[in-house]
Amino acid sequence: MPSPEPATARALADRRTRRCFPVGIRRDAARIANESLGLLFPHFSHETDCDESNLQNHLDNLEHTLRRVHAAVADPQGEPDPVAPFLGSLPAIHDALDLDARAIAEGDPAASGVDEVILTYPGFYAIGVYRLAHALHRLGYPLLPRLMSEYAHRETGIDIHPGATIGRSFFIDHGTGLVIGETASIGNGVKLYQGVTLGALQVRKGLAARKRHPTLGDNVVVYANATILGGETTIGHDSIVAGNAWVTESVPPFSIVGRHSDVRPRRPGEDADLEFHI
Repeated sequence: MPSPEPATARALADRRTRRCFPVGIRRDAARIANESLGLLFPHFSHETDCDESNLQNHLDNLEHTLRRVHAAVADPQGEPDPVAPFLGSLPAIHDALDLDARAIAEGDPAASGVDEVILTYPGFYAIGVYRLAHALHRLGYPLLPRLMSEYAHRETGIDIHPGATIGRSFFIDHGTGLVIGETASIGNGVKLYQGVTLGALQVRKGLAARKRHPTLGDNVVVYANATILGGETTIGHDSIVAGNAWVTESVPPFSIVGRHSDVRPRRPGEDADLEFHI
């Protein structure tokens, strides 16, 4: 076995330049997420008060950071500059998040009010970062939306792909271990609890351009650790999915999906006979 090559600066530089990325881009993603939320809600701000001139200074700083990151990662011949449209969407994102916070406060008996939800609920924080990242994702901003979502994932244990489509008054309770895939579509007034997975039936690269994740209609409730799989799977509006349920087929509106354990003997060495691949 050959002896290891000395870790000289030249040897490392030759390797690093093959994939040279802006230094601190992960830190910038976290900063953009938190500064954007701080502009929308003083609950997330360390120094920005509600004075208009102060807000404008911080808005200018956020714009500078966004443009610097965009210049570093974007294809010069790519999509038009998304920074100005994103900043222009912040008031609408605030209004959507305000509805989310109210839905959580009204739906969780443990919540004392909207301020407590905004300040302390990891579900609200994850939704907030998702709505910001989703806006950037729709505008074609490269990499940053995924970095922001993964930052929120690390902070909260809630994994929401920025490509997912989520309606108004979205409720996440507890949330740890919750996964929402890229092509999931979620209606208005939906409630999801911890450990819920909205995933794909098959994980193949060739399916990347297809809808792989389920659709949830308005006012659906999915309780803890339920798994719903497949791009053709639709949970009809006003339905309830029980905890630990495993769903791979569509159900009509106003349904109740329970959990049924079908136990049968399995011979030693017998392969699992499942109708899905994951």
